[in-house]
Amino acid sequence: MQGLHCSENQPPNPRVSDSAAISSSSVVRKPLPERQLLLLLAAVQFTHIMDFMVMMPLGPQLMRELHISPQEFGNLISAFALTAGIVGLAVAPFMDRFDRRKLLLFCYAGFTVGTLACGLSHTAEMLMLSRALCGAFGGVSGATLMAIVADVVPPERRARGMGIIMTAFSAAAALGVPIGLKLAQWWKWEAPFLTIASVASVVWLLLFRIMPPVRGHLKGGQVRSGKDFLELLKDRNAWMGVLLMMMAVFGHFVVITYLSPYLVRNVGLAESSLFLVYLVGGLVTIFTGPQIGKWADRFGKFRVYGVLVACACCVVRFLTSTGPLPLWGVLILAALFFIFASGRFIPAQATISLAVAPARRGAYMSLISCSRDLASGLTAAFAGLIVTSGPRGELRHFDRVGLLAIGVSIASLWIFRKIRVASVES
Repeated sequence: MQGLHCSENQPPNPRVSDSAAISSSSVVRKPLPERQLLLLLAAVQFTHIMDFMVMMPLGPQLMRELHISPQEFGNLISAFALTAGIVGLAVAPFMDRFDRRKLLLFCYAGFTVGTLACGLSHTAEMLMLSRALCGAFGGVSGATLMAIVADVVPPERRARGMGIIMTAFSAAAALGVPIGLKLAQWWKWEAPFLTIASVASVVWLLLFRIMPPVRGHLKGGQVRSGKDFLELLKDRNAWMGVLLMMMAVFGHFVVITYLSPYLVRNVGLAESSLFLVYLVGGLVTIFTGPQIGKWADRFGKFRVYGVLVACACCVVRFLTSTGPLPLWGVLILAALFFIFASGRFIPAQATISLAVAPARRGAYMSLISCSRDLASGLTAAFAGLIVTSGPRGELRHFDRVGLLAIGVSIASLWIFRKIRVASVES
């Protein structure tokens, strides 16, 4: 596959998007093929997602050992997402002024330190502050990562590229979360965060050593002033992408936030078997994620998104209203939920990335990241207002959460149709 490296005096290969060549620097690095770059970025995304996801299955243990309520647990999840959204919004006007490699290295280092702080926390208050620190850097890091993917992968292969990045979600679910849960059960709840910080340190070193600069967006179309950013904010098409991301997140996270406590307290799943839910769900999506990306490029992103939403709504309705189930039934539901509910983000993210010109993509992807993080944080807090504990410890009103997820997911189809491809991407 064509390497993603070109000199300052040569035009980028046409297989790489027009404004997104990875150029040389004073330190000469070997060409990095597109697929290798995507796998490296997927490793970054793996740590991001594992850090966020491991909090949710740790819910029963955290509520027990830190003596917190379901609502306080929801606030711990919200701390990461809300901070990420606020900080991302603050830095969005400046993101397109920097080499994306340098920005990613800086923010990913801050994320790693924040994750380490989570592992060194011993109270709910300390954990809350550490989660906020993770979010402050993790949100910008994730936005920069997505901007790099949109820069280096042409539109005709964009959904496949996003599919590779989304396999990080599957790997985190299939490998990271089960291992993290087992570490927490064998040792203590802090162990998963210490492990993630160690993995992130290794990934950061790989980024530093082998990833070339990403400066194509700085040529000819750089955002130079706050006025240019305000022009982006006036772009109706850009806001359609933001709204689509927020609706997709709401339809997913309003369910997944309390899924682990619900499975344990209502469905009868043993807490020691929680890791199997994420293991099975992650394993199946490792294979289905890239395939969904290929289908989206081949058959159309909206068509594939619509099928995934329809299937996800059926699974969510049954999952959030079921009673006790055998282990095999829980695992089948988990696999279907992971395939359809998380898979719809692949065509959605690919379409969103096409909504603005490359020169403004960093700022735009930061806005998208903000909308995603704010939506997930507010969704977790909102779900906490609906879900309550019953007299036997069971979660009540989870079926209402499912109905909300279904309604918002169906409404997102209309928003998806409103998004138009920026002319330079045509």
